[in-house]
Amino acid sequence: MPRYEYRCKSCGATFEMRRPMSQANAAAPPCPKGHDDTVKLLSTVSVGISSSSSASGSAAVSSAPAPASGGGGGCCGGGCCS
Repeated sequence: MPRYEYRCKSCGATFEMRRPMSQANAAAPPCPKGHDDTVKLLSTVSVGISSSSSASGSAAVSSAPAPASGGGGGCCGGGCCS
């Protein structure tokens, strides 16, 4: 059963709730503190793909390459954060 993340507009608390996919678009539940002014947050999902299996039967998961360091962002263009 998937977990959905919600935020309370009244107190700012974030919380998760397990719901069947058939209730994915149902009204947002009240927050744990009892406030009814809650919204569903957009969540991201990361999925790995099995690329090969070892002799022991466990699967290796490939991952995306790490981004190159330097350039863009940070307090000084990223050069000091590498």
